[in-house]
Amino acid sequence: MTGRSLRLSRRNVDALITALMLPIMLMLIFVYFFGGAIDTGTQYVTYVVPGVLLLCAGFGSASTAVSVSEDMKGGIIDRFRSLDIGGVPILSGHVVASVARNLISTTLVLGVALLIGFRPHTNPGAALAAVGILTCFVAAVSWLSAVAGLLAKTPEAAGGFTFLMMFLPYPSSAFVPIETMPGWLHAFARHQPVTYVIETLRGLLLGHPVGSAPWIALAWCAGMIGVALVASEVVFRLRTD
Repeated sequence: MTGRSLRLSRRNVDALITALMLPIMLMLIFVYFFGGAIDTGTQYVTYVVPGVLLLCAGFGSASTAVSVSEDMKGGIIDRFRSLDIGGVPILSGHVVASVARNLISTTLVLGVALLIGFRPHTNPGAALAAVGILTCFVAAVSWLSAVAGLLAKTPEAAGGFTFLMMFLPYPSSAFVPIETMPGWLHAFARHQPVTYVIETLRGLLLGHPVGSAPWIALAWCAGMIGVALVASEVVFRLRTD
């Protein structure tokens, strides 16, 4: 199932290019168009890159919803069910392929960030921890996306989840400090899962103290995966029985 999902991704070149180029273009726009007007206490490229990495991973992971919805609409799920293949292997294939795709695309985005001036201050242990946190986040979003794909009636409707994941990093500390936002938005921006993941990545990549942020980020990821696993099993049964 994972190999099949990877082969489908390889054939869908336009989606791969969009998932890669959109975060890169957003990073270039923020750094070169808006960076001079945003005061973060450091070079803006240093501040914004962790948020862009998460935006790239979240946007790419959310495309899993479209892939799952296309399978549901195309009838291939019925074929798999006739071969006694359950919902968990089918969806797990999409999720593992999503993790592989997004780790590659995130690495490419990081390469572009290094070219435009991003300089991490980290060590091998912290770098591995950052990769682990990002992988957990990608897996969590991919599982939620799989559930969204099962619920959506059409691939176009499933694409709405991609829009949600593109929007969620904005009311967080991804692009500007939370203190600069309206007061009524502070509570949500501080405590939503994206902020904890970004603050963890920023601290691990730049050598800043991370406090309890990694554990809270992991708890959010574990909770999302747990909810998505249960929901995917229930929804898959309802959609295929």
